Amino acid sequence: MYPSRILRASPNPRPNITGFDASKFAHSAGQPRYDPWERAEAWRYTGIFTRWNRFKGAFPGLGIATVAFAVYLGYEQMFLQDDHHGDAHGEEHH
Repeated sequence: MYPSRILRASPNPRPNITGFDASKFAHSAGQPRYDPWERAEAWRYTGIFTRWNRFKGAFPGLGIATVAFAVYLGYEQMFLQDDHHGDAHGEEHH
């Protein structure tokens, strides 16, 4: 084991020479009682800008295309069958 790992593994962290602890400062600050930008940011998450509406608008026409493709597959399966596929075409069949 390297000696630097032993020093880093000590339970006491190095003291900050300035005496300022950022985690204690953030904890004491807590949540602000009033956010001046709250009203300006609220439009981003309501109405046509909700998460569902943004996701729904990301793929325009996907629903219609899926239904049209399914209808085509059904049509092809029912009406466009190749009935003579199994018949022999001759001795030199590829």
